[in-house]
Amino acid sequence: MAGNFKRGRGKAPAPKLIGRGLLEAVQTEGPFNEWVGMPPYYMHQLSIEGESYSYLSGDKELEIELGKKVTFRYKIFKDKKMIDKRSLGVVIDPSELGK
Repeated sequence: MAGNFKRGRGKAPAPKLIGRGLLEAVQTEGPFNEWVGMPPYYMHQLSIEGESYSYLSGDKELEIELGKKVTFRYKIFKDKKMIDKRSLGVVIDPSELGK
């Protein structure tokens, strides 16, 4: 029968976690260039609500100011928490827009 095939017999990938909090500190290292043809990238170590996260970016400066409330998706790799590319953003609170 054609319907008896099972796809994805392996382990399902871990779901991405969601984080949110106040951006307290940023430390930037780089530029790094892993292989020929890859543009240089920077490793940002972010401190959010007392937790440490890593974020890879092509920009030397992080575009988000310290003290802003941020939201992001991340995965845990061994001991590190890595923020997904292009998932870091500022939280917009509608109650603060009219002030």
